Amino acid sequence: EMSGSTLTVTNLGMFGISDFYGIINPNNAAILSIGATIKKPVVNDAGEIVVGEVMKIGLSGDHRTIDGAVGAQYLQALKEIIESPSIMLV
Repeated sequence: EMSGSTLTVTNLGMFGISDFYGIINPNNAAILSIGATIKKPVVNDAGEIVVGEVMKIGLSGDHRTIDGAVGAQYLQALKEIIESPSIMLV
């Protein structure tokens, strides 16, 4: 089921775990860790403090195959898509 993969996605959010880092599987370049959404105070675009949902996502990468800056760019793009899924329709 996992042979030939280069990236693993692991989700412990369904168990209420909000923050964790996965261990890269052998022969993979990276693992994406997804935690549970939790309610926290956030500042909206109007500068008001409101209750928002926050989710932590982590990326562990094998630096022999992926540069940390590339991983950061991937996480930035993923954040934009999660926060504004309608951009996938363009």
